[in-house]
Amino acid sequence: MKPLKIGSKTAPVPIIQGGMGVGISLANLAAAVANEGGIGVISAAGVGMFNKESNNFNEKNIIQLRKEIRKAKTMSNGLIGVNIMVALSNFDDLASAAVEEEVDFIFAGAGLPLNLPSYITKNSKTKLVPIVSSGRAAKVITKQWLRKYNYLPDAFVVEGPKAGGHLGFSIDQLDDENYSLDILLDQVLDVLKPYEETHKKDIPVIVAGGIYTGQDIHHFLHKGAAGVQMATKFVTTTECDASTAFKQTYIDAKKEDIVYIKSPVGLPGRAINNSFLKDVKKGLKHPVKCPYDCIITCKKEQAPYCITLALLNAKIGKLNKGFAFAGVNAYLANKIISVKELIQNLVKEYQMV
Repeated sequence: MKPLKIGSKTAPVPIIQGGMGVGISLANLAAAVANEGGIGVISAAGVGMFNKESNNFNEKNIIQLRKEIRKAKTMSNGLIGVNIMVALSNFDDLASAAVEEEVDFIFAGAGLPLNLPSYITKNSKTKLVPIVSSGRAAKVITKQWLRKYNYLPDAFVVEGPKAGGHLGFSIDQLDDENYSLDILLDQVLDVLKPYEETHKKDIPVIVAGGIYTGQDIHHFLHKGAAGVQMATKFVTTTECDASTAFKQTYIDAKKEDIVYIKSPVGLPGRAINNSFLKDVKKGLKHPVKCPYDCIITCKKEQAPYCITLALLNAKIGKLNKGFAFAGVNAYLANKIISVKELIQNLVKEYQMV
């Protein structure tokens, strides 16, 4: 595999570990991936749930994000990123904190991060990587950043419909071959090519969503991707920050257990079906007062449950009060292994192709 070069930063292994909230990818997992030559990513979503230093939820998120970044840096000299959803109500504060902590990358999706360059200066060490689900979104962001900030994105992650968690597609598009990751990759590459030529700058494109094997990595790197982002694959590692019960949910899952859900935040999602989600579908869950006001797009008045609280419960092993987001291939997990072994296996599979 060729190294993944994003601006002045180079990952020897072209694998980004996708950000997973709430609390599934924190410093422990991110550092382990960085130590193996990939890019480890801390999820900022709901990270304040693990902090008791403040009664203000937004403030707790900022304090804890800084702690996780610092902790990861003490555990690894490799590359560390943070994933910050644009839809988070305190996106601005989290992005500013991440830049101040000199994290290597900010990966920003779940909305268009049109103002992300406003948080850096010419001396900032942080690279900015939007996550998109279409060539059109990549073009809108690139044009806006150039016009308003004279700044080209350092890279893009293009995420297809086979990903876990919230998806940037309608339900009808999820199984439509016209929205396959192969097609989306070609679209984004075509959009960025004239900008690269005009400004004499490489804008690497990383693919995400359903990437699970070394063969998958080989396929997309040879189609023009500079790297891959994998999240689901890293859940069943010893270093993943989720509970053992959460990881076991992946191992126990069958193909038919991977389902689409309608999230309170107004987007479809992919998760592992369980009793909690079945009760939601039956209308047995009842709205509760919003305790966090954490996501701008959350339909709080109609929501049958708080998604942040449900994901936190799942992270700590209370699957009867929550559920696990997962990519389309989550059911392929059969045991818990170390991050080192996982990446070694992927490299071997890649070489076998």
